[in-house]
Amino acid sequence: MDIFSLFTLCGGLAFFLYGMTTMSKSLEKMAGGKLERLLKRMTSNPIKSLLLGAGITIAIQSSSAMTVMLVGLVNSGVMEISQTIGVIMGSNIGTTMTAWILSLTGIESKNVFVNMLKPENFSPLLALAGVLLIMGSKKQRRRDVGRVLVGFSILMYGMELMKGSVSPLADLPEFSQILTAFQNPLLGVLVGAVITGVIQSSSASVGILQALALTGSITYGMAIPIIMGQNIGTCVTTFISAIGVNRNARRVSVIHVAFNIIGTAVGLVVFFGGNLIFHFTFMDEATGAVGIAFCHTVFNVVTTALLLPFSRQLERLARRLVSDETKAEEFAFLDPLLLRTPSVAISECTAMTNRMGALARENLLLAIRQLSDFSDTRENQIVENEDKLDIYEDRLGSYLVQVSQHGVSMDDIRTVSRLLHAIGDFERIGDHALNLQDSARELHERGLTFSGPAAAELQVLISALEDILEAALDCFTAADAAAAQSIEPLEETIDRLVEEIRSRHIARLQTGACTIQLGFILNDLLGNFERVSDHCSNIAVSVIEEKSGDVSRHAYLHELTAADGFSSTLRSDLGKYRLPEEAE
Repeated sequence: MDIFSLFTLCGGLAFFLYGMTTMSKSLEKMAGGKLERLLKRMTSNPIKSLLLGAGITIAIQSSSAMTVMLVGLVNSGVMEISQTIGVIMGSNIGTTMTAWILSLTGIESKNVFVNMLKPENFSPLLALAGVLLIMGSKKQRRRDVGRVLVGFSILMYGMELMKGSVSPLADLPEFSQILTAFQNPLLGVLVGAVITGVIQSSSASVGILQALALTGSITYGMAIPIIMGQNIGTCVTTFISAIGVNRNARRVSVIHVAFNIIGTAVGLVVFFGGNLIFHFTFMDEATGAVGIAFCHTVFNVVTTALLLPFSRQLERLARRLVSDETKAEEFAFLDPLLLRTPSVAISECTAMTNRMGALARENLLLAIRQLSDFSDTRENQIVENEDKLDIYEDRLGSYLVQVSQHGVSMDDIRTVSRLLHAIGDFERIGDHALNLQDSARELHERGLTFSGPAAAELQVLISALEDILEAALDCFTAADAAAAQSIEPLEETIDRLVEEIRSRHIARLQTGACTIQLGFILNDLLGNFERVSDHCSNIAVSVIEEKSGDVSRHAYLHELTAADGFSSTLRSDLGKYRLPEEAE
């Protein structure tokens, strides 16, 4: 054992951590918004939460990423604290899967097929397959699969380097003397917690312990306290993620820490107390990689079984340790923590953009109502909503730009593009609602009313405008490209209605049936109505662009207007929104 063995150990750890990070990030990207949608379906059923937490952690191979995600979702108001408890416990069980995979390195057999189960034997093939997928595939998903394979191979290579670097320790008497200190279980817990806290990966610290166990120098009595301490050390990542978040999110980290500390304390008392009474014969036996994985799993399963019935008590403890605060602001869920899982962040941005669209629609309908039934209270509501829409656009736009810089998939890039287009259109619809409100106030203050024919024509146009707004918002919320194709014919119908109403208004001016003052107001209304329908068209096209990949907006509109389906839909809409016959 020399200084170069230490260098190799450090290099192996570096490869291990890099491989774990690469694999975890690629798995998260492949999962997309499914993780967030699954978590949102959580109920108060603790068993369902437990299974889901274990399943997601196994899928993304990172309990730390799982817990950080929970902190971000609670900080956003998407999840309640009670929903996270089962998920946290499940993630502790799910993370033990990595130890079982690493334990395969200890397989010894002359059989070719059995030897192929050893990761060091099959991981080079996975690395080759991964590189071929990354370099040769045009599809993002296949490249992500390739990165998962390469990440796993790097992880296993790091494990082999660590195993090789520590193998000479078995022959060093000084190493044996150091290990005697670990007969003290409290020291074992402390060492496990510190090492895991420093490298911020329980999987990596368990891997180091498994590599040391392959020297034959680690007994069960030494390993079990270290494993308990590793569970405490992994809470460091959660603590770091809880900096700068609201109190509810900090309570998630408190629950995570409390769960592991209580489990370790009970485990130490019961296990080592039982050893004093029953003198477990296996305590001084050397353990291997499989034994480490087994102890890791048993400890987490038993701790979960013990504390799951006390979920409410854990929540009360967290609330007592972290006192109440005022309600979080409406936009708090644009949490920087969610940038660590870009697909989840994009899913939250989608939900927020849908809320923005609903607010824009509400504001426009309020402004339209002002034209026939003016109210100062309604005016204040319109102005307040417009301020909110401006905040939505500013914060969403900035956040989406940040998300797009965090290695998102092509599907997510197209979603970000759709959202960026839409928030601008929603904000402009809010501006037009404010313009309509100004026109309504002018009519109210001057005591002006439109003539009977003009009012009837405006009602037809308003009906078409409300329908296109509803249809555009529905297709955007559902990301339904088929429904979006019905928007453009209706937008063309509104353009023709506006043109016809202007023409009729000019005729009425010439006969003196309408005043120039009302004409200016009517022209403003028509202009705003027409622009709102244009924005609805933009929203629909952004949905089609997302679902169709690289389709050109202008090419799509050109092809659509030349299609027979467009003409038939247009004729149908023109028949539905027919203006009243002009008086002779």
